[in-house]
Amino acid sequence: MSPTLTLVQGDITQESVDAIVNAANSSLLGGGGVDGAIHRRGGPEILADCRRLRAGHYGKGLATGQAVATTAGRLDARWVIHTVGPRYARDEDRAELLASCYRQSLRVADELGARTVAFPAVSAGIYGWPMEDAARIAVETVRNTETAVEEVRFVLFDDRAYAAFAARIA
Repeated sequence: MSPTLTLVQGDITQESVDAIVNAANSSLLGGGGVDGAIHRRGGPEILADCRRLRAGHYGKGLATGQAVATTAGRLDARWVIHTVGPRYARDEDRAELLASCYRQSLRVADELGARTVAFPAVSAGIYGWPMEDAARIAVETVRNTETAVEEVRFVLFDDRAYAAFAARIA
């Protein structure tokens, strides 16, 4: 059974869910956009967990399309699931890598026992993915991925992103 899809316009760091998905960079050590906001609001516990991951299995960082979980620190969630989206490229089809971000995040959520998960529009910010296409890939992938997650909440920062996702969910 596929999860209920809901849309929220606002700040993903304000959501109360089991897991918040972070559009991370491969270093796992924080960055700009959603990644920076999650690290700032979540506090040093998230960065400390990320550093432990880098010291272990993820010494070279997290590969594009993959996902891994840490504590959520001070966020109103149990976990942060970090996923590395692909940068958009006109001359190369990277849609499968973007879809993998959603599938792998849901796989990690299932392993954790998370029932509610908040996603940003992965790769649609500084990574340059066109919003309408990012929404299509996100919604289709979540709908077609077998998961025990009961609710997927797409938390969208602005009117344009919200409208793009709303058009796909309708």
